[in-house]
Amino acid sequence: MENMVYAEELVKEFLVFRGFTNTLQAFVKELGTDIGKGFQVDKIIDLVFSIYIPKFQAENLIQLLRFFSNCFSSHETHLISVISELDISIIQYYIIHAIQAGRKDKVIELFDIHGTELLQKDQHWASWFAIPYIKAPQSEPKFRVYFSKEWSNALHLSLRNFLTKMFNGTRIPALMKISSERNMVSRLKGDIKQLNFKLAQLQVSLEEKETQLHQLRSSSLLATEVIVGTDSTSNPLPGSGEPTVFVPASSHVNCVSASAQAGEREPKHSEDIRPDDTQVSTSKISNHSDTENDAQREEEFPEVRVDFQETFLGHTSPISRCRFSATGDNVASASVDGTVRIWTYDSSAPTSRNATIYCGAEIMSLEWECKSDRLLLIGTADGGIKAWNVDAKRVVCDLSCTEAFPSVLDLKCSPVEPIFVSAAASRWPGLSDIGKLGYASLTVWNMRTWKAMTVLPLGEDPPPITSVCFNHNGKLLAAAATDGMIHMFDMSAGLQITGWPAHDSAISSVMFGSDETSIFTLGIDGKIFEWSLQNQGKVLWSSDCSRFCNLRSSSHYKHEMALDAYGRRLLVTSNSLRAPIYQVRGHAYGMRTLPHSASITTVDWHPTSPIFLTGSADHSVRVTSMV
Repeated sequence: MENMVYAEELVKEFLVFRGFTNTLQAFVKELGTDIGKGFQVDKIIDLVFSIYIPKFQAENLIQLLRFFSNCFSSHETHLISVISELDISIIQYYIIHAIQAGRKDKVIELFDIHGTELLQKDQHWASWFAIPYIKAPQSEPKFRVYFSKEWSNALHLSLRNFLTKMFNGTRIPALMKISSERNMVSRLKGDIKQLNFKLAQLQVSLEEKETQLHQLRSSSLLATEVIVGTDSTSNPLPGSGEPTVFVPASSHVNCVSASAQAGEREPKHSEDIRPDDTQVSTSKISNHSDTENDAQREEEFPEVRVDFQETFLGHTSPISRCRFSATGDNVASASVDGTVRIWTYDSSAPTSRNATIYCGAEIMSLEWECKSDRLLLIGTADGGIKAWNVDAKRVVCDLSCTEAFPSVLDLKCSPVEPIFVSAAASRWPGLSDIGKLGYASLTVWNMRTWKAMTVLPLGEDPPPITSVCFNHNGKLLAAAATDGMIHMFDMSAGLQITGWPAHDSAISSVMFGSDETSIFTLGIDGKIFEWSLQNQGKVLWSSDCSRFCNLRSSSHYKHEMALDAYGRRLLVTSNSLRAPIYQVRGHAYGMRTLPHSASITTVDWHPTSPIFLTGSADHSVRVTSMV
């Protein structure tokens, strides 16, 4: 009967919804005097043997027995006789207790009020009418057994067993099954989540084994053969496909479909020359150091195998941010001219949410609400935070940070609570100069009232926070700073609980790993680290993408990284025309994206599928699906 309270709340909610106020008042009143105690056996036993009988409340006791007789009147005949016998035994216990307490007047009062009713039920009560007038009834053979401890214990046990059996066998109303079904659905969802997590772990393990096998095979071939140079351009990689360039219905930008192969779109750059274009001997390979091998493998990154690729050309200035929505059905992209576009790349998906938002200042951060595709948060360089409702197609809230912190560098929504955190800096970032952002401010906002809740403590004159992220349950917040530190906050207490130096230079991006046991950081020096959360300060995996991430030659002030849904591939922005995709903990064989015509300024992964976004300084945003 654990679902009783939930069912009662549903009834109250329905009565309020229908306006049945009189019925609601009567219902609440009866709940307050619930004689059946919600069919909870322990409470009924306490009511009988700890309240009604010790306090000589005979009338309440008789009413309770009548209530249960009516409840169980539809059961089998032999059960009805058991109920009747239990009723008699309970009243006899009341009489015995009153005699032992010296309250014979309560026995006489009981017989005066209910004597006739008792005789009509059972003629054996006639002999009990004399008990208040007998000097020592406990010595009489007829009554001696009722004064024994064994009889009272047997009555307690019999009543408990009977009530337990009856309540467990009672047909549960359909209304009470709602709570059980809700709990069952919740458990099933939890089981599905665990199974998906196990599946992801197995897939990661399988991919690592395949990588190791590939390395062993490559080592075996290198040990026995001399690699002869070949013309790599004559055999393009399979799966490169013909990407589609499109403009959604809401855009008026003219574009042309690309019909050339991916490898024919641009002249070969020095950074794209494959090692197969030169002759390499086994003796030369054997003399390379580990660092040189890593660099060579990076050069050998093959072009990603594409299932489909589409290009969005709705912007007229370089792209600053692009993000998939919570479901992955919609995309939000922003450009440095202060324009945000919402669009979909799937031709079968409805375009009713497509929109263009003009913010009047450079967009520095974008964040979708985590539980739905309903809200998009936009942070600007003039201290503004806008909340765009994609269904209503309007700004539902326009917030402003304090004048002391005009640059909203990052926004992150909690995956559980209706709150978000803004990371703001005291100065406007100069081009390619992340070190001149001034001081930091971390503010927690309520998404229902749209008011600031608290400012997280960072100490005096803290360095700017460039990137923040929540863990899976929203209890932890990680913040990366320009001094190379990672700061961890307990969101329930609103306090910093730990932190450690992660880089020798500023950190550009931070995110939790998919299994929530590690955290990734990307420094402006191009170094990537995966840090253990269970063994603080321990590096689980690292890579160096400095050849792609060089802020000195970059047109944007910070680089980004994005992790796929399974935590296996890490995509990083790039000064080059291509962006690297690293195999996390694979130690070899990453991939490179198909080329844009300018540097790649922002990236993101689809929340569930092997699809990623790349935004470029060439004003385009690409959606790429991997084979």
